[in-house]
Amino acid sequence: MAELRHNSSIGARATPSPRKRDDVTSPLSSDNHLPRDVDDDGGRDRHPRDRFRSLFSNHFQLLDDSARVYSQNFKILLFIVTVVAFAGLFTVYSVITHLNAPYLCTKDGITLHCPRVKEPPSLWENPLSAATSWKPCAERRSGSISDLPEANETNGYIFIHAEGGLNQQRIAICNAVAVAKIMNATLILPVLKQDQIWKDQTKFEDIFDVDHFIDYLKDDVRIVRDIPSWFTDKSELFTSIRRTVKNIPKYAPAQFYINNVLPRIKEKRIMALKPFVDRLGYDNVPQEINRLRCRVNYHALKFLPEIDEMADQLVARMRNRTGSPNPFMALHLRFEKGMVGLSFCDFVGTRAEKALMGLYRLKEWPRRFKDGSHLWPLALQKRKEGRCPLEPGEVAVMLRAMGYPKETQIYVASGQVYSGQNRMAPLRNMFPNLVTKEELTTKDELDSFRKHVTSLAALDFLVCLKSDVFVMTHGGNFAKLIIGARRYMGHRQKSIKPDKGLLSKSLGDPYMGWATFVEDVVLTHQTRTGLPEATFPNYDIWENPLTPCMCKA
Repeated sequence: MAELRHNSSIGARATPSPRKRDDVTSPLSSDNHLPRDVDDDGGRDRHPRDRFRSLFSNHFQLLDDSARVYSQNFKILLFIVTVVAFAGLFTVYSVITHLNAPYLCTKDGITLHCPRVKEPPSLWENPLSAATSWKPCAERRSGSISDLPEANETNGYIFIHAEGGLNQQRIAICNAVAVAKIMNATLILPVLKQDQIWKDQTKFEDIFDVDHFIDYLKDDVRIVRDIPSWFTDKSELFTSIRRTVKNIPKYAPAQFYINNVLPRIKEKRIMALKPFVDRLGYDNVPQEINRLRCRVNYHALKFLPEIDEMADQLVARMRNRTGSPNPFMALHLRFEKGMVGLSFCDFVGTRAEKALMGLYRLKEWPRRFKDGSHLWPLALQKRKEGRCPLEPGEVAVMLRAMGYPKETQIYVASGQVYSGQNRMAPLRNMFPNLVTKEELTTKDELDSFRKHVTSLAALDFLVCLKSDVFVMTHGGNFAKLIIGARRYMGHRQKSIKPDKGLLSKSLGDPYMGWATFVEDVVLTHQTRTGLPEATFPNYDIWENPLTPCMCKA
């Protein structure tokens, strides 16, 4: 019995959850049950039901622990399944995107179909807050006192040939006025030299209002219409080396003219300056000289009234083509044969077309073309650097990504597009409301302008200047002067300068999705719309007249 109690005592201590109880007889115990004795360590023997209850309790505790472990495992499993599901959806999306990505837009023959982008609120103008911080301040001040010496005290006369197209000639005229001011010389009305490409015989008075030009600048520079009568051999200015100042460095400083040109003018009394393309710098001249150049460009050089009137008619017709007032875009499309050839870039085309372009380049630029073997890697490098003209189809994709809808009215300012209608088809199909000045006018209306190629260029210049949005596709004096003039007018008008490097990279990426492309184009071009932009060294004032020619509002 003692051994049994000992064993019971050991069993009681070995139980996982021992509990002490009062000495109360269970109502279910019989009278023959052995009395419970107190063991040596004070523990009490348990009733069998107590042991069963303890085992039962332990069993449920194990069940609770198992349930908690199962719950945790279920949560982990659910998380893994969710992650796998999302990964699967992303993979499916990526595959679909990649399948649709190669050209960003689907191609149906020569037609491109791009997804429609929701039109943002700032599609047609720059934010007002950004456009009102600066104002133009290069105009002639009323009541100003002229600091010009008497006519007989001039240091001499200078004469220039304004070379190139209309806008290169415009820059040359502005520079000629500035140089005359630097040397205190009298400027003879510049001659617009016939250009080998344009084949034009236009004179200054055929394009610009001479009376306004001379009168507006009368307090800055003395300008005469013709070579002085005392100089009898006028042809000598065109032929004699003795009457010509040559070898003027490109972007020469003001001091160069004072040190090297002025002494010769004082000696000979009258001199021709040539060549005269970009022969005056920007950072190495006084700010008042730069401001004078802006005064010439934006205020003194006015087109003839008949050119202004015709341009206003073109603008009015563009705004009312749909029967109700609407904004319109002007697109300067630089994709003429000469520009394509001169760029030495590679463009999409047939083998025969590329062979003909090679022959054209060899004829026009033999020293650059050589045997043509070096041109392919050069063309690839230029495209990566964004130095190639945009093709009409590339322009169409860019504009659609920016949000311009199919209904956008577009005025195209350009010469004859290389490859003609085939090359224009993607742009015209994506934006059918696309017209040129020839389509907006009658033959009789343009006949009076056709005798001067420069006057046709002047019409394009004015329409682009007055458009709601101006888009350039390649560099050049035309686009540079338009963007600068629109900035000078207040920065409100959008002037889009494409990031051709970004477009080249994106359009050449076979895995670029449309949504990503749209985001890149929109974000990149938010700061390329003609907003106020600080100048930096060697940044010419024709594209950004902010610092020398504009003042804080």
